Formats: sequence, C-alpha cells, structure tokens
Amino acid sequence: MRALIQRVAEASVTVDARIVGQIGPGLLILVCAMPGDDDALAKTLALKVSKLRIFHDAAGKMNLSLQQTGGSALVVSQFTLAADTSRGNRPGFSGAAPPDAANALYLRFAQALRDLDIPVETGRFGADMKVALINDGPVTIWLDTQAP
Repeated sequence: MRALIQRVAEASVTVDARIVGQIGPGLLILVCAMPGDDDALAKTLALKVSKLRIFHDAAGKMNLSLQQTGGSALVVSQFTLAADTSRGNRPGFSGAAPPDAANALYLRFAQALRDLDIPVETGRFGADMKVALINDGPVTIWLDTQAP
C-alpha cells in the first residue's frame, strides 16, 4: 500500500456539494492499494502512521505521534498514487489494485486506525471528491509498504 500523509490543521472531503468527512488537527491520509496488498499490510501501514512522530512537543520538536496528540485522521482513497509516468505524458494506473480489492483495503486501513483509538473520517471510494486542507508545517510524508 502507498500513502501520502499530510499533517493538517484541518481537512475535509466534499462529494456532490456535501461534506462527507471533516477533521480538525491531525493527518490527511491519501491511500492507494496495490496488487498483492492484503489486510496485514493495511494493519501494518495503519500502525506505522499512528506512531509516526511528526507532531510538535512542548519544545517545538517533531517528537509526538498522532496517538499521543489525540488528533484525527481523514482517510481518502487515491488510486493515482499508483501512477506510472515512465512512458509518455499520460500516466498509467494499471499498478493500482482492482476497485473491489482496493475498496476493501481502504476500508480495512481506516478500521485499523480506529482500532488504535484514532478518530477517523473518510472520503467516498470512487467518488469525484473535493479535498480541502490547511497543511500544517507543511509536513508531507510518503509511505510505501513495498519500499526497501
């Protein structure tokens, strides 16, 4: 699985002019399931995200995790994280998991965060979503379970 994580002051997802997910301070997590990913990887990624020390402590150092700060997560499915741009100018997305498997893993990832006592809001899988955020820092981190 791949995830692009942004520390945010606030974030929301709108579908058809209605907010479907909204958080205050925490993480906006754009997540993409890849072929061969499974529930164990979704849980592993959720645990990594929950413990990532990217929030400021009292001394102003990035030393606290989402779990420690009590922040929330807004999880948004984004198959375009699987983009292959190695040929031409039009990205290919065949590296993303098929929709049924991707949706199941997206939901499993969100549930794994909830199981870690993190408040979670989500977007809507497969919808045309408008994502709004105020990036805090900015802090943006790429995670890939297949990375060396």
